[in-house]
Amino acid sequence: MIDFKHIQSAHCETGVTSNLLFHNGIDTISEPLAFGIGSGLFFIYIPFLKVNHAPAISFRTMPGMIFKRTCNALKIPVIQKKFRSESEAMEYLDQCIDKSKPVGCQVGVYYLTYFPKEYRFHFNAHNLVVFGKENNRYLISDPVMENTTELTGQELQRVRFAKGPLAPKGQLYYPEIKEKPDELILRKAIVKGIKRNVRDMLYIPGPFAGVSGIRFTAGKIKKWRGQLGTKKAGTYLAQLVRMQEEIGTGGGGFRFMYAAFLEQSYQHIPNEGLKEVSEMFTEAGDIWRSSAVQASGIFKGRITEQSDFDLMADYLYKVADLEKTAFKKLAGLKLTF
Repeated sequence: MIDFKHIQSAHCETGVTSNLLFHNGIDTISEPLAFGIGSGLFFIYIPFLKVNHAPAISFRTMPGMIFKRTCNALKIPVIQKKFRSESEAMEYLDQCIDKSKPVGCQVGVYYLTYFPKEYRFHFNAHNLVVFGKENNRYLISDPVMENTTELTGQELQRVRFAKGPLAPKGQLYYPEIKEKPDELILRKAIVKGIKRNVRDMLYIPGPFAGVSGIRFTAGKIKKWRGQLGTKKAGTYLAQLVRMQEEIGTGGGGFRFMYAAFLEQSYQHIPNEGLKEVSEMFTEAGDIWRSSAVQASGIFKGRITEQSDFDLMADYLYKVADLEKTAFKKLAGLKLTF
């Protein structure tokens, strides 16, 4: 069995990334650093793609990108594979385990038997580490769980090949570390991650992504009650809350994690502006959390007037303005090293 140290984390992919790097001897990459270097902060609203009968919303970048970007920025080679054949996917996984290589896997949540039933729904962008096998039971380090757990071969195969949007297709990944990144590489990785996140949140064309996407969603929320009716509009808001609060750290928590990333970045690049912007993202996280409370009240039928939807939208307008200002300040910092 591989001697793998399970460290509980706030979010699945950042936890997998930092845990896999730690296992391979790199103890300088905390979960917030992985999140920031991997430019994980994002927002996108896709009205024409439905997930659980509501528009797709995400507060993070595409699954697998945080791990890949973090390793690439640190000049760490990555092995990342998808499979058409379920048997080939399980065979490759077994080969990795035989070679004492723990691997990250993208999986669907709905059939994860160790998850509480209330947290199981059709979401295919969860990540975990498989680090061993005993009597056809795979040893699992799921970063959002307090302790390690297990899945049978059949259970693991099922979640690795879950169907629907963002189907994982058996995806697994792991680092092939040849040498540890030095301090200069780490500083460059931090700056690269910040610049890419500025681009993703401020300059992606169209109305659906970044701070433009937050404002676009706010405008939609103002119209949902009249267009959809209170019940369906509440369902759409429930989708927003689920993606914001229940999937890893979600929207508010991601803002707190990005604030922590900027604070930790200051230890490597001592620019006071990083601390200032960190406080802005903490404020943004608080607003996201307040919006979740408002949306939950609408979904549960406690508050259903148009003014309640308008207040919900106003939270998003406010956070869009704040995050736009924060990223513009980041873009203007002279992060020299």
